[in-house]
Amino acid sequence: MKSEIQGSQYFLRFAVNKKPDLLRSALRESGAIGARKDVAWQSPLAGDARGKYREYKDGAAIRLLGLEKRLRAPLAKFWPSRGPVWDALGTSSDRPILLEAKAHIPEAVSRISASSKSSIKLIDKGLALARKRYTRKSHADWTAPFYQYANRLAYQFWLREQNGVQSSLVFLYFLNATQMKGPATKLEWQSVTRLIHGVLGLPADLAHFGVYDAFMDARQLH
Repeated sequence: MKSEIQGSQYFLRFAVNKKPDLLRSALRESGAIGARKDVAWQSPLAGDARGKYREYKDGAAIRLLGLEKRLRAPLAKFWPSRGPVWDALGTSSDRPILLEAKAHIPEAVSRISASSKSSIKLIDKGLALARKRYTRKSHADWTAPFYQYANRLAYQFWLREQNGVQSSLVFLYFLNATQMKGPATKLEWQSVTRLIHGVLGLPADLAHFGVYDAFMDARQLH
């Protein structure tokens, strides 16, 4: 693997392609997969014929996971095109795994970037539906400052609640990403996630919704 900035993308590519056992252990510990379950990763793969380390979104992500025939609520009616681009996609005993990785705290901050009125309207509707399911009473703004986190939750809501697909959404946090000056401990990342949940009005634990936090020490990937 060529030399590059060692951030979340670098570490995740390395984990999926070179150290899948470490990644599997992190997911098992998080509860995203069972203690005896494995994961078959579909992206990002070094040998992907459609592009080395390609990441997928929209219909391409659905097809990659083999979910086309299991959907009863079309994605196009819930979210506009150019939706979430997944850092990694995999399956475990027919359970789709959707993964978002972070190596330093500023990566967690984002705002909505859609510009067309129709896209913004559809996004607002999707976020509102998801927010009601996850929080019940919160009216927090999910378009900033943690929009990416919110839209991943919205996608998970669409899969599980509107389509009955028992997917696992995993937020993978790398420890000791020294080039990125990232957190060195789980406690630091857990403080960040508590802040995100507080701002978005979310409960502390989202495992009931198939949402999990996983941790991996980047030093194991050198």
